[in-house]
Amino acid sequence: MKLNQLAPKHGAFKTAKRIGRGIGSGLGKTSGKGGKGQTARSGVAINGFEGGQMPLHMRIPKRGFNNVFKKRYQEVNLDDIQAAIDGGKLDSQVKVDATALINAGVIRRSRDGLRILGNGALKSKVTIEAASASKPAQEAIAKAGGTLVLPPPPKEPARKIGHIHERNAKKAKGGEGKAKADAAAPESKAEPKAKKAPAGGADKTKA
Repeated sequence: MKLNQLAPKHGAFKTAKRIGRGIGSGLGKTSGKGGKGQTARSGVAINGFEGGQMPLHMRIPKRGFNNVFKKRYQEVNLDDIQAAIDGGKLDSQVKVDATALINAGVIRRSRDGLRILGNGALKSKVTIEAASASKPAQEAIAKAGGTLVLPPPPKEPARKIGHIHERNAKKAKGGEGKAKADAAAPESKAEPKAKKAPAGGADKTKA
């Protein structure tokens, strides 16, 4: 043991933090104590705020469109249905719908409805109720002797512009009829009214 080898026990002394020495150290500016104004309040969102000027997320161009009215169907192929029938999970004599497929473990959820796709072959004669089906799937179900039950197509809403055109057409038709009626009516000539004589008789002229 030498004097230059003497040292305190490890962990007896802790190196002090160098705070307030610039933002590069991670403990600059407020020295790890946070702010005193807006940043010290709860419920304030200042991420992306650029002092009032147009922020970056509004300056950059936008692409794409998110349709909130889009229907998201749960897709099922014909071979999945046939495999469930062969495995005894589905009964071909009972109507196959979303509830039956969930109980059979073919799908987990129905989402906005069931859509049948035409991948694979369907050998069993079965009645399938779905919200939508591809054309190959419809042909395969019909070929197997089964029945596909689909909801009726939605009615198209009447367009406002169509009503405007109808109203204008009716107005134009009514105007034409009125013009024809005026042309067909006999023209009556009004007789000129006779001038009334003055109350005092004829005017006397001075000689």
